[in-house]
Amino acid sequence: MTPAPAPASAAAAPVQAPACEPGLDRLRELIDLKERARQGPDPKATERQHAKGKLTAHERIALLLDKGSFTEVEALRRHRATGFGLEDKKPYSDGVVTGWGTVEGRTVFVYAHDFRIFGGALGEAHAQKIHKLMDLAIAAGAPLVSLNDGAGARIQEGVSALAGYGGIFQRNTKASGVIPQISVMLGPCAGGAAYSPALTDFVFAVRDISQMFITGPDVVQAVTGEQVTQNGLGGADVHAGTSGVAHFAYDDEETCLAEVRYLLSLLPSNNRELPPTEISADPADRTGDALLDLVPADGNRSYDIRGVIEELVDDGDYMEVHAAWAPNIVCALSRINGQVVGIVANQPSAMAGVLDIKASEKGARFVQFCDSFNIPLVTLVDVPGFLPGVDQEHEGIIRRGAKLLYAYCNATVPRISVVLRKAYGGAYIVMDSRSIGADIALAWPSNEIAVMGAEGAANVVFRREIAAADDPEAMRQQKIKEYKEELVHPYYAAERGLVDDVIDPRDTRSVLARSLAMLSSKDAELPCRKHGNPPQ
Repeated sequence: MTPAPAPASAAAAPVQAPACEPGLDRLRELIDLKERARQGPDPKATERQHAKGKLTAHERIALLLDKGSFTEVEALRRHRATGFGLEDKKPYSDGVVTGWGTVEGRTVFVYAHDFRIFGGALGEAHAQKIHKLMDLAIAAGAPLVSLNDGAGARIQEGVSALAGYGGIFQRNTKASGVIPQISVMLGPCAGGAAYSPALTDFVFAVRDISQMFITGPDVVQAVTGEQVTQNGLGGADVHAGTSGVAHFAYDDEETCLAEVRYLLSLLPSNNRELPPTEISADPADRTGDALLDLVPADGNRSYDIRGVIEELVDDGDYMEVHAAWAPNIVCALSRINGQVVGIVANQPSAMAGVLDIKASEKGARFVQFCDSFNIPLVTLVDVPGFLPGVDQEHEGIIRRGAKLLYAYCNATVPRISVVLRKAYGGAYIVMDSRSIGADIALAWPSNEIAVMGAEGAANVVFRREIAAADDPEAMRQQKIKEYKEELVHPYYAAERGLVDDVIDPRDTRSVLARSLAMLSSKDAELPCRKHGNPPQ
């Protein structure tokens, strides 16, 4: 049977376009908008950024995160401000790139100022993007990295910009001790903007392109008459070696961001996790024969404690924090038998390893960080005491030295101390002695633990006998010998239970590894309280 012909009206109906084409157009538009946001409002702005030796925000994020892992949020955000010409300038992203990705497979949140847009200055929308990202990082329990390259508050937005900084500071404080916070200085950071990095755990800086200051050189000159360059006032080396604001300083962005990745590999994602462990090819029971030669028996001879650290840790690899500031104490993150540890050590090659104001504050801050993030502490002690002097006393060595004492006493992580050579006076107590809560206290056979050195003690205790003697110097030497034999001999502290064991220096690594393994399940609780009130 022949089928009936189709109705004329049906045959004449126009062909309909596929329903998906309008969606494809929108998708192409979206892709184009995001690419424009990535490139910035002015192609020449990228050229200017590169001409300064600086990378763009997206280039920096690509170096920091695992390849292809970055997920950007609010890429199309624009400000709503009017006046002062802003209504005609509404670039996408509003000068900050925000999102998350991974570092060695673990989630990390990041925001990066885009100096090509408004000089990276912070406005209301800009700040809200950062607020949202910080809230996400806290909720997800993942580290937060800020790549700072901004000109401060956006003047055209007035108090709204200042309020934006307040929101950042409040979240920095809320996240403190909850998630690791790392600030990377990759350009200017002036005025109130500088306080956010100061609230974070670690500050990285790059020479020649990083500057941080509350008031710039022009204001300093106008107020004080002092002439100074931006780098001379707040450059990377100034803050790494003089002010202590920066923990690390590097020559270029690539090296800096690679070191940020390394630091993140040593840290837990949050305060509810343990640091990541690694299987180490370096035997835990490896003997350290070199230690016998590294540390001189003569307490007056200096040596570099970093050589001792290299012998004790896995493959001699460690990351020193604040290397250029307060060099008389060394703070470092490393691994022993694959377990992350924080190492605090007196440095006899700098000021004989004495504790002063800067060293106390440096050590206290590091101990508090390690305790916040479940990183065991290993303390290597070789300290002659606190630095005497009018300046130290007048500048508050009592309250500022007490910061280190408070930090150790408050720490609940596994704590192991090793007296390598001398440990005198209050400095011995402060350097995580048994009496303030060290879980394991060890000493080498060369140790001298006492109120003070034998020479000084003899001069005080036996001064009358020495003065009355026919040969005062001979009497003095005799009394020094007696004092050493009675009170400073290596086993005096062990006999009184203040040292758990006097060990062969060559066995230090294996003893530390076994002690850390034993303490891995340590459970210590502080009294119930809102928070302590540490000395300031």
